[in-house]
Amino acid sequence: MQPKILHIRSVNDYARYISAPELHPLVSVIHYDELTAMRHSLNSYEVYAMFLNDGELPELTYGTVQYNMPQHTLMCVAPGQIGGKADAGEIIQAKGWALLFDPKLLHDTFLGKQMSRYRFFSYNTSEPLMMTEEERQILVDCFEHLRAELKASDQKGLIASWLSLILEYCLRFYSRQFKMQSTGEKGLLNRLETVLDTYYDRGLQAEQGLPSVSYCASQLCLSAGYFGDLIHEATGGTATAFIHRYIIRRANELLRSGITASPRSGAATVSSVAYDLGFQTPSHFSRVYKKVTGLPPSAYK
Repeated sequence: MQPKILHIRSVNDYARYISAPELHPLVSVIHYDELTAMRHSLNSYEVYAMFLNDGELPELTYGTVQYNMPQHTLMCVAPGQIGGKADAGEIIQAKGWALLFDPKLLHDTFLGKQMSRYRFFSYNTSEPLMMTEEERQILVDCFEHLRAELKASDQKGLIASWLSLILEYCLRFYSRQFKMQSTGEKGLLNRLETVLDTYYDRGLQAEQGLPSVSYCASQLCLSAGYFGDLIHEATGGTATAFIHRYIIRRANELLRSGITASPRSGAATVSSVAYDLGFQTPSHFSRVYKKVTGLPPSAYK
């Protein structure tokens, strides 16, 4: 039997389900600690939602993946996503906060134009924001101020400003988390180098072509969005740029040695190196090489 799904078409669909106050047609700020006991729900979202958990929420579902939500973590979802836990009659007392806002609120606002920056709405459930106590308190203060604003007025500009402030704080807190995860002997860049080494050592480029961002992310058990943001924090550039620099280093080794990795290729030419690395055409290899080094591969050879 398919589990029953709560369709959250508006922010107050969720508020009504858990008997929370309805403060605004487009924004809902909920403090779970103030509510009576509630039941789980498996939610299909048509709104943005942010859940700050102060308890322990085990065995939740995101798509087909099971996950736990540890204490003092923030999980964000975007319209079109499904998450939560199907109602099996269990009575729970959740702790923490929820913020839901309708995409309609973003129309013709500065925040609407900035939403593409907040990529954490697309992160996997294994990539929540693990907050310090200070960070958690900052978000709680913002939630409380936004809730007070919703009770006091209906000024779209002020509401959007509070939402923007909350999202900017989340960017900053994720940046701190990225720094912690990207450093150390077993940091992200070292592990990514290992993934790329293994890709070429196994000869996967012969059938799959160049190693992709999505492939590297999956090998590191990360979503492509989270992986890309980690790489940007660590290097200041994109994941694609890092992969290309790695490939060009391998290209230089082949050009310098004069022999391609495949014995059948014989002496290394620009074309043979291109195909050996997984490029579909030598011209594509030359464009990437020049973009990375400023010179054509023939000049290095």
